[in-house]
Amino acid sequence: MSSSTNVDLLVKVGEVVDKLFDLDEKLMLEWVRNGATQPLDQPQEESEEQPVFRLVPCILEAAKQVRSENPEWLDVYMHILQLLTTVDDGIQAIVHCPDTGKDIWNLLFDLVCHEFCQSDDPPIILQEQKTVLASVFSVLSAIYASQTEQEYLKIEKVDLPLIDSLIRVLQNMEQCQKKPENSAESNTGETKKTDLTQDDFHLKILKDILCEFLSNIFQALTKETVAQGVKEGQLSKQKCSSAFQNLLPFYSPVVEDFIKILREVDKALADDLEKSFPSLKVQT
Repeated sequence: MSSSTNVDLLVKVGEVVDKLFDLDEKLMLEWVRNGATQPLDQPQEESEEQPVFRLVPCILEAAKQVRSENPEWLDVYMHILQLLTTVDDGIQAIVHCPDTGKDIWNLLFDLVCHEFCQSDDPPIILQEQKTVLASVFSVLSAIYASQTEQEYLKIEKVDLPLIDSLIRVLQNMEQCQKKPENSAESNTGETKKTDLTQDDFHLKILKDILCEFLSNIFQALTKETVAQGVKEGQLSKQKCSSAFQNLLPFYSPVVEDFIKILREVDKALADDLEKSFPSLKVQT
């Protein structure tokens, strides 16, 4: 994974690793811990028993190579990273090295801001990208949550682009989930009904990840960042309404705190949003 330029081979190897990790968490932890004791700034030492390798940098290099050929094939490597974030050792393996943590963040940040589900894509593209987006946003969320513990990450000036990307995906999701006016075609067979159920299931997973990540970003917003977002359009009335519609009622305290900050920046906008979401008036 760290040296091959054969994308077909990398995808197949990735599928094997992904399946192994999905089936056997103990094996995944062993692979992660195997390279954790090797200092990243020292060359690997040969061992008669087993060579030491660093799993996360290998995954990163493979992902970069696959992306260079076709970003749509990244699904498997993004899911491997997502599996790693389900255990503490896996998260630490991603973020414990400044270069590796930043490189993974930069790769995934670029994918959601400039590659997947862009403003000029039709909303239906979300159906094709929902699984890879769920993995990417899940890993970004895990790294974002770890930044306070990892001083060297210093993720700066990313809140607004991420908010823009998160809301854009949520808006596309709303379009995808709208039922057609003529529902005659929806009853053409059990297979189509099953496919729709699967689509709804994967979209729900993606929505849960997006909302949790968006709420975490909202909690970290400063008055200066909110003012900039209002000025540049990432926090327009339409986008804030889309965010609130998805965050409420599960993340009510987060939305209420955001409204308080917004009122200091743009009272008229805060008032307009409160009119659209009356439940907020009682708390603010």
